[in-house]
Amino acid sequence: MDRIWLRNYPAGVPADIDVNQYPSLVALLEESFAKFRDRKAFICIDKAMTYGELDEISVALGAYLQSKGLQKGARVAIMMPNVLQNPISSAAILRAGYAVVNVNPLYTPRELEHQLKDSGAEAILLLENFVTTLEKVVAKTSIKHVIVGSMGDLLNCEGVKVRPAFSALTATSFNDALTAGRQLKFVKPNIGPDDVAFLQYTGGTTGVSKGATLLHRNILANVLQSEAWLQPALRKPPIVDQLFVVCALPLYHIFALTICYLLAVRVGGVNLLIPNPRDIGGFIKELQKYQANWFPAVNTLYNALLQHPEFEKVDFSKFKVCLGGGMAVQRPVAEAWLRVTGCALCEAYGLSETSPGLTCNPADIDRITGSIGLPVPSTYISIRNDEGRELPLGEAGEICAKGPQVMAGYWNRPEETAKVMTSDGYFRTGDIGIMSADGFLKIVDRKKDMILVSGFNVYPNEVEGVIASHPGVLECAVIGVPDEKSVEAVKALVVKKDPNITAQDIIKFASTQLTNYKVPKHVEFRTELPKTNVGKILRRDLRKEG
Repeated sequence: MDRIWLRNYPAGVPADIDVNQYPSLVALLEESFAKFRDRKAFICIDKAMTYGELDEISVALGAYLQSKGLQKGARVAIMMPNVLQNPISSAAILRAGYAVVNVNPLYTPRELEHQLKDSGAEAILLLENFVTTLEKVVAKTSIKHVIVGSMGDLLNCEGVKVRPAFSALTATSFNDALTAGRQLKFVKPNIGPDDVAFLQYTGGTTGVSKGATLLHRNILANVLQSEAWLQPALRKPPIVDQLFVVCALPLYHIFALTICYLLAVRVGGVNLLIPNPRDIGGFIKELQKYQANWFPAVNTLYNALLQHPEFEKVDFSKFKVCLGGGMAVQRPVAEAWLRVTGCALCEAYGLSETSPGLTCNPADIDRITGSIGLPVPSTYISIRNDEGRELPLGEAGEICAKGPQVMAGYWNRPEETAKVMTSDGYFRTGDIGIMSADGFLKIVDRKKDMILVSGFNVYPNEVEGVIASHPGVLECAVIGVPDEKSVEAVKALVVKKDPNITAQDIIKFASTQLTNYKVPKHVEFRTELPKTNVGKILRRDLRKEG
């Protein structure tokens, strides 16, 4: 394939990265732990942890896990928000030779049971806040070891006092595990590029939640790809001694895992962990304490910050990159962000199955492009029809991707894996996109979210972008609903900014910018829209409601 996008690569960004630079992700981590030993690695609730401390504590926790008799490759779950124990736990699990199973802390018992049983996890580290959920299902899973922490751990506060009996198992406090681990010998395992690093479960938008099997080489590749892509922005003035990353995205999500945690460790940066980004006022107070450089987030979080009266008081002078992903960045939000902060939103695109990054706009961008950028180094993108045939430039089709960051497959689901892989090794993303003649990719919509109106395809992203530009709209979502005449009709779910706007106002506004079949036939006002913990609007939940 002719990689036409390479002609528009920023200066200094290589066409390919050396995926064999490290034998494993652990080798990269340990290099940074030694190289940046005295630097701060993470900050949470004003408590800082250095790279040296992360090194020492993760080895102790790794030794404790090894003492439990877990064999190399065993799956160990983490059920925590953005607290210091989270990066410690993942580093410990990886260094001990195990695979991390990231769990959403707000899972229901049903969701938790499925993920623990499907992954075969034998141990879990979690905060005491979520013990009740685990207690309801643990007897039905393979979990044999439970380590429970609290917000007080590592913060010079009194840690959690764990009950002697936890269901039918013995639970250990996080601090007690560290104390025991420091007395034990850590055995450094032989970890290679094809060992499993993470089981990253998808949101289940296409059915049951599946574990994307991400090998050490997959995650390692995307960290190196992201680092190479970031360099032009890092070279922009003002030059900083240490990259300061705002980590408001949850670390159990692949976006934050790679683009906040692991990328920052690679370059010796520091992550500001935000345990509860939904507390916008509290979040802004944290931002006011520091001068951030790198701020990955989703459209809804950027929008929520912009709506808060205190946000404009934050010092934006050292912002270098604000990376939008996880969902479409809407133009009104991007324009407002650029106006308020002086830093353009750099939209990127990826999935859990791709570690996650596939494409990104140039990191030193100073404007809004309306695209999801160019394929990152060592990545191939092909736009294909339903029969798998590559389409000409400018035609809409399914985005298919090949590169070292693409997963090994879905955990223990060979049939599901076969459905998403082409015969020539491309991953079928399920997203509809268009590639321009200069290699920039524009995402049209999710294949399954497409609305069929009288034989015409309507893409919710386009309609949402128009409605969101109405000054009286805070946020919106668009779905298809059954219609006797047109098979489906467009329905808009809207959260008001102006309490006086009406459904007719929305329809009239949309009709000035959209052809008739794309204009919402139904408008429903809501006080809020259902979202994932990352902040992505859940259209599937809205579709279920009708």
